[in-house]
Amino acid sequence: MAASASTPLVFLVFMARILGFTVALLVLFWASAFSSSFLPSTLPAQHLLYSLLHPLLMVIGFILISGEAILVHRWFPGSRGMKKCVHLWLQGVAMTCGFFGIWTRFQGKDGIVANFYSLHSWMGLLCISLFAAQWLIGFWNFWHRGEVRKVRKRILPWHVFLGLYTYALAVATAETGLAEKLIFIQAARTTTNLSKHSAESMVVNSLGLGLALLGVLVVFAALSPINKNQLQQQSLKTKPSFSDSTTKAFL
Repeated sequence: MAASASTPLVFLVFMARILGFTVALLVLFWASAFSSSFLPSTLPAQHLLYSLLHPLLMVIGFILISGEAILVHRWFPGSRGMKKCVHLWLQGVAMTCGFFGIWTRFQGKDGIVANFYSLHSWMGLLCISLFAAQWLIGFWNFWHRGEVRKVRKRILPWHVFLGLYTYALAVATAETGLAEKLIFIQAARTTTNLSKHSAESMVVNSLGLGLALLGVLVVFAALSPINKNQLQQQSLKTKPSFSDSTTKAFL
């Protein structure tokens, strides 16, 4: 943990890690224990694999890793340039997982249009498009040496805002996907005269609640006023050195 991190911030990051680990376990358990609910057993195994990969890639690969990338600036020790490097790399991994997760839906048995009709699918396409644009713009403006420092300083608040908005949109998209899945599960149980309360519904509801709490913790830790106040107090106590001004030039 970085030396500048305060105790409340350490607690927020720790709780975010615990929730992230719990969410990952729930997704893995859901995909392994209730795989038959993703697709009928009469379909080829390849289609089942695509259906299972979608929640794994989008939740673990996209949401959890991108959340970890956001928290890098709050806990990772080292220089600002190193933090930016790790942040960019993790966001690149998350974006790759997101693209592959979307690609699995293009492999559906009924074609592209049949798998992109719902609000969940439309929000997913919007989210991955914003994420890719945000990553490319961030890479160009914060790593390209030809950019003027004043330009980067003006873009930084928008970069942070759009990054947090896209992360929140990803969580909301996952929630709509879980709600959509619950509707299908309960409709199937209703037609067979079974109770709507099932073990799978409990798992999906727990997963949705965990994602909602995780999103709140990540955004709150990223915008933690405690950490910002502490950094301001440190900047008042210490005079900027040449190395500090050099580091700030990479903003």
